[in-house]
Amino acid sequence: MKPFLATLFFLLVLAGISCQPSGEGPYDMIIQNAKIVDGTGNPWYQADVGIYRDKIVSIGKLDARLAKRVVDAGGKVVAPGFIDMLGQSEHAILVDNRAMSKISQGITTEINGEGESPAPVNDKILRERFDEYKLTVDWTDFNGYFARVEKNRSAINLGSYVGATTAREYVIGFDDREPTPDELNQMKQIVRTAMQQGAMGVSSALEYTPAMFAKTPELIELAKACAEFGGIYATHIRDEQEKVIEYVLEAADIARGAKIPVEIWHLKVNQKANWGKMPEVVRIIQQQRNEGLDVTADQYPYVASSNGLSQWLPGWVREGGTEKLMQRLQDPMVRKQIKKERTAAKWLDFQLIMICSVSNPDLRKWEGKRLSEVIAASKKEPVDVLLDFLVADSGRTDRVTFGMTEEDLRMGMAQTWTSFCTDATARATEGPLSLGKHHPRTFGSFPRILAKYVREEKILTIEDAIRKMTSLPAQRMGIKDRGILKPGFFADLVLFDPATITDKATFENPHQYSEGISLVLVNGMPVWENGKFTGNLPGRVIRGPGYVRQ
Repeated sequence: MKPFLATLFFLLVLAGISCQPSGEGPYDMIIQNAKIVDGTGNPWYQADVGIYRDKIVSIGKLDARLAKRVVDAGGKVVAPGFIDMLGQSEHAILVDNRAMSKISQGITTEINGEGESPAPVNDKILRERFDEYKLTVDWTDFNGYFARVEKNRSAINLGSYVGATTAREYVIGFDDREPTPDELNQMKQIVRTAMQQGAMGVSSALEYTPAMFAKTPELIELAKACAEFGGIYATHIRDEQEKVIEYVLEAADIARGAKIPVEIWHLKVNQKANWGKMPEVVRIIQQQRNEGLDVTADQYPYVASSNGLSQWLPGWVREGGTEKLMQRLQDPMVRKQIKKERTAAKWLDFQLIMICSVSNPDLRKWEGKRLSEVIAASKKEPVDVLLDFLVADSGRTDRVTFGMTEEDLRMGMAQTWTSFCTDATARATEGPLSLGKHHPRTFGSFPRILAKYVREEKILTIEDAIRKMTSLPAQRMGIKDRGILKPGFFADLVLFDPATITDKATFENPHQYSEGISLVLVNGMPVWENGKFTGNLPGRVIRGPGYVRQ
């Protein structure tokens, strides 16, 4: 080798060595003087955090001279980035990739796919799903969807379940019937393929149509297909009201039958007649765990839920899809039967229902108003007003229902096996995702926990709350190298002031970012700093345990 080439080679090697991360630097960033809450549940401690590229490389007393940038935490808390155990941003992230309502509350990873997942899709599914964002769907499977997300880029990491409902819709459609043996085999293959393409598990949302038409044995078979790849079964159980205990037990039966871990989403006890049942729900889940069944749950920190106004209708009215629903709602005999069934319901109280978003611009004046106000403005019978509203909005109205108690919420929250979610789509205070009066959980869930239930009410210690936001969901979802502040782990970090962090979103004015979070890093890059989006889009797709690289 010629002398100048040898020298050049030596310099290149030396440069490569000098760029390797180590406990002695170099660092792209050091966060100094931090109160470390590492996500494990261990007590906080004082230290600096050194970051190189997308990883945490050192925690301790670090030399600031070795860093390109130094952030003085001033004694504030540094924690792992929060993991949203159930988000709804699978399509919204393709419209506004900033994920503003997520990053502003410290969420760095979202898991989505509540029964219906972004993939696979076919013409049957696309004809039925309402697309408020007018997206061009250029994918058919998870490979295509994840490729679209990666091309579009995102401020947050994103993972997804494959929906048991989606598998049913893909093969059967939206009718109330059981699959044939051949159809069930097709559905199981859909789950297997999705798992190989990176889905994290299989999910169900059994309160909704056509999901409610799936019987327990069908769900066990789909969960078995998922279990072949080490996945998890997650469920919005069939009833969170009168039959909540019965359907918690159904979730346990599915876990037992498929030999699979199960996550019960947004654990709650809804409607006044059922208040006080949470201790029994908790007892049953703990009993299942004591018997060796791997059952856990998550919650959002509010006593109001949110879903479609059409959920108020009996399942037989919703069967078959939106077109059939609209036909039935305009049939006088059907309306008569609806009135008979629903007027007899003990929980009928239109004052507890708030219209939060509509698809018909002519109805937008009612967003943020109680359904009782809509009724008061009409001379019609209350049920007729509700049915007419749904017809005018093509069945696309979303509602908030005030139906839970703080006592039940706190009981569920205090359990060691409960983590947290938003059950909400990423939104913003401006742009295409700013319409409507959505549930404040969209903007405030995680700061609300740290403000109300940690700082004010002391239901949780800060260490345990952070564990429920970070390492617990990471472990539950099989997410490696995230959820703990530890050298070698990805640098998803949140810097916040525990004395001032608070949610600002209310039911009357939900589009407000939380306060008290100074800095959010995703894969080592700032995405939220001093109350603003930084412009960086470092988020990644997080694939499940069965993923096979093509």
